Amino acid sequence: MPEFTDLLFYAFAGLTLLCGFLCVANPLSRNPVTSAMFLVLTIISMAGLFVLLHAFFLAAVQVLVYAGAVMVLFLFVIMLLNIKEEERRKMNIAAVGVGAVAVATLAGILVRALWHATPLATTATVEGSTRTLGRILFTRYLLPFEVLSVLLLVAMVGVILLSRKELK
Repeated sequence: MPEFTDLLFYAFAGLTLLCGFLCVANPLSRNPVTSAMFLVLTIISMAGLFVLLHAFFLAAVQVLVYAGAVMVLFLFVIMLLNIKEEERRKMNIAAVGVGAVAVATLAGILVRALWHATPLATTATVEGSTRTLGRILFTRYLLPFEVLSVLLLVAMVGVILLSRKELK
């Protein structure tokens, strides 16, 4: 009989895969906002997987930063650019063939890796506090952190300047 955490893992993993697939190839709607909402569900279910791994900080960051802030930016860009519902196109046979070969190759690599994998004798637990992470982030990695924040600010200002309409 599987344990409750095993059942939760299978539920979150299945939800992650299903929502990720629906984000890319949504048969229900061709609207990009619908795909963005499926991406939010994918991110939230991945946060559930992080909780099962006892990585609570990563789960919180996953929900707050990615499902919150980044998805707001995605939706802002989608609505700012006024992207319409994508029209149905004919499938390119060559592209489908190359995609099928790529998927089969990746599946073969995964099966081979799982076949030759040896189970771990013990599981190592890595515990850390957010205080330690914050101390490292704001001492050792302060310059890259600040450069990244300025880069994101410049990108946001650039998008606003590029998207504004000229007043006549």
